[in-house]
Amino acid sequence: MARGGVNAPVSIGPSVIASSSTDAAAWDAYVAARPDATPFHSRAWCEAITRATGHKCHLLAARDGDGNVAGLLPLHHVRSPLFGQALVGSGFAVDGGLLADSDVAAAALADAAVDLAKSLGVPSVELRGGTLPAGWHVEEGVYAGFARDLAVDDDAELLSIPRKQRAEVRKALDSGLTVTTGRSAAERRDHYRIYATSVRNLGTPVFPKKLFDAVVDAFGDDADILTVREDGDAVASVLSLYWRGTVMPYWGGGLAKARGLRANELMYFALMRHARAQGCMRFDFGRSKVGTGPYSYKKNWGFEPQPRVYARWLAPGETARDTNPNSAKYRLQVDLWKKLPLWAANRIGPLIARGLG
Repeated sequence: MARGGVNAPVSIGPSVIASSSTDAAAWDAYVAARPDATPFHSRAWCEAITRATGHKCHLLAARDGDGNVAGLLPLHHVRSPLFGQALVGSGFAVDGGLLADSDVAAAALADAAVDLAKSLGVPSVELRGGTLPAGWHVEEGVYAGFARDLAVDDDAELLSIPRKQRAEVRKALDSGLTVTTGRSAAERRDHYRIYATSVRNLGTPVFPKKLFDAVVDAFGDDADILTVREDGDAVASVLSLYWRGTVMPYWGGGLAKARGLRANELMYFALMRHARAQGCMRFDFGRSKVGTGPYSYKKNWGFEPQPRVYARWLAPGETARDTNPNSAKYRLQVDLWKKLPLWAANRIGPLIARGLG
C-alpha cells in the first residue's frame, strides 16, 4: 500500500487514471488552484481518514491531452458488516464529490468511479456534493447547509442574530463560563468525552477517537478545539476546520446540562470571535437534516438553509445503504443505545461508526 493508504496507479480509461500518493504534489496543487475545492478534497483529509479507519482511498484523476490534472475524485472504500460497502467521496465528509475543470472531465471521472466499483465488487458510489453525474440517482430535500459571512466585531455579530437567540447569547456571555482553545492532548481528551457523551445521548455510535486525532494532526494550524467550561470542567466542545477564510465547526456536542447553562450559545459565539481573530470571514455551520432540531437551531441563529444535493450510482438489483439513524429501521437500536453505559458505548460505538463513512 502506498503512503496514506492511497492505491497504486491503475488504468481506468483513456483519460482517467487512479493516482497514487506519489502524485501528492499534483493533488495538492490542483486542490489549491480550484476555488470550489473543499477540505474534503484535500490530501490531508483523505489520508487522515485512511489512517484512522483503514478505509482505502482511491484517487481518480482526470488528465487533459498534455497530461495535466483536469479533475479529481477521492473515493474511500467503506466496508461494514452492518451497513454494507460503498465507494464514498469523501469518507466522513459532508461535501466533496466531483471536482473538475469541465463537464467532459467530470463525466470521465464518474464513469471511472463506476468502473472502479465494478472491478472491486462494490454495489454503490456515493457523492456528497460537486457536479452531479448524468443518469445517477439524485438525493435532495434531505439535507441543508448553513453558512453566512461573519460580522466585523462582536457587537455587529450579536445584531446579526435574531432577537430571541440574541438574548440567549447575551445571557451566555454573562454566565461566568470560560472558553479554552487548542490542540493539546488534554483538549482532545475533553472534546472526545463530551462528543461521545452527546452522541450516545442521541442514540448513535461515536466515531473512533483516532479519527479526530488524525484530522487535527493532518490539518495542523487549520484545525483546533474550542471548549466551554464550568469551573474548569468541560461541558461543551467543538472541533473546527479552517479553510480559505471559513471556519467550519465540524464535530461538536455538549453534556446534558449544557443546554441549561447555555454553553452551546457561548461555544458558537466564541468560535465566531476566535475565527475572526484568525482572519476568517465566513462561518459554515455545516449540514443538518431538514426538519430536525439542529436544522431549527441553526435557523434561530439567522442562517438560511441551502439545499444539499447528493448523487448515487447503484449496481443493477442493489439497494442503497441505509446509514440514517433516524430511519424507522434503526428505531429500536437507537432507543437501546441511549441506555448504554458510556464506557460500553465508547467501546462498541467506534467499531460500528467506522462503517458509516
